Amino acid sequence: MKKLLEYEFNKEDRVRLTLKISLFSSIFAIAFGLICLFVLDIYELIPQVLFLFGGLNLLNNLLYRSHKNLAITYNIISILGLTCATIITLYSGGINSAFIFVLAIVVFAGYVTTRSYGKVYLYLAVLIIALIFVQGISDFSITRNVVPESSQNIFSFISVLFAVYLLGGVLGKNLLKLHTDLFKAKVLVDERVKEKETLLQEVHHRVKNNLQTVSSLLSLQSRGIEDQKVKNLIKSSQNRVISMAMVHEMLYMRDDLSKIEYKSYVEDLSGYLFKSVKGADSKVQVNINIPQIELGIDTAIPLGLLINEALTNALKYGIQDNDEGVIHIELKKIAEKNYILNIGDNGVGFPEEVNFKNSRSLGLKLIHNLARQLKGTIKRDLTKKGTNYIINFQEIGQTDFHPSVA
Repeated sequence: MKKLLEYEFNKEDRVRLTLKISLFSSIFAIAFGLICLFVLDIYELIPQVLFLFGGLNLLNNLLYRSHKNLAITYNIISILGLTCATIITLYSGGINSAFIFVLAIVVFAGYVTTRSYGKVYLYLAVLIIALIFVQGISDFSITRNVVPESSQNIFSFISVLFAVYLLGGVLGKNLLKLHTDLFKAKVLVDERVKEKETLLQEVHHRVKNNLQTVSSLLSLQSRGIEDQKVKNLIKSSQNRVISMAMVHEMLYMRDDLSKIEYKSYVEDLSGYLFKSVKGADSKVQVNINIPQIELGIDTAIPLGLLINEALTNALKYGIQDNDEGVIHIELKKIAEKNYILNIGDNGVGFPEEVNFKNSRSLGLKLIHNLARQLKGTIKRDLTKKGTNYIINFQEIGQTDFHPSVA
């Protein structure tokens, strides 16, 4: 939940910005064309191109309301802008024309729309500038400066104002507003994420406390029971509850509330079961081989219950009384969401013909049902002494969670 969030302009922001650029550039182009005609005495080509650009751009804006395709609208604006800017640049001094800066606005607007458009129009603009330069120094130049010499300084001045205002007053101003809005949205999202994380931590803490309360009630209830078999059943149920409570406790203690570090969990669970079943003076050794593996709660709980049952059976029936013995637990990741668990003991074992279908053992049935719940397969490893299981399973999510029944 604390992954870095990426913020980008949504479609509505891009549409608004693109249409504003189109509208303002059309108005300025028409105004610039009028200035060329009535103030700068430029009558050839340049004012006509400016009027054509302004008119087609306004039409392009109106057409967006019907087709609602931003890519079409932006590409029309950009192609018109590149074409008209190139023509005006060629006929107002070539590479020395101040109007050449308008090409940079098309590129900048492209990057605002999408990164791919920005790259395309960047390469196009660079190519056009290079061609304008080559054409200007060539002996076969096909263009000429139609701006009267007396008006060239004012034309350059207005061209620079045109480019600067579009870049700063329209693009820059609106980009700043969008970034401010995005920053506020990011702050709001971060606050909500923190609130939800705090709430989720509290949920895990309360679930853990409730499970511990259930465990305490089972313990109190068992004190008044003299039948040892019934007491053992209650104790087994208490251990299962504790194995689930440990998952919620570990999630509560972590910054990442979606997963737990599984080696630590298995170490804590096995330590608790050893004391619970064998006491503090147990001669049983446990070998845990688990790398840095993190599992979500929907996988961690059923897998923890499975390990709980296998360990309990090993400590109660596999390695009996105060005998010495070894229990091994090995968990390996074999694919992106696939794992293999090897768990067992070197105790007395049980006959090969006994299985979860013909046995009355609840623990044995639970082990097989929990393996199914994990979308896995389970088989006994008969090549080793004692009772040993090989379990292939998958990491499951909330949508995959389907509790198995015996």
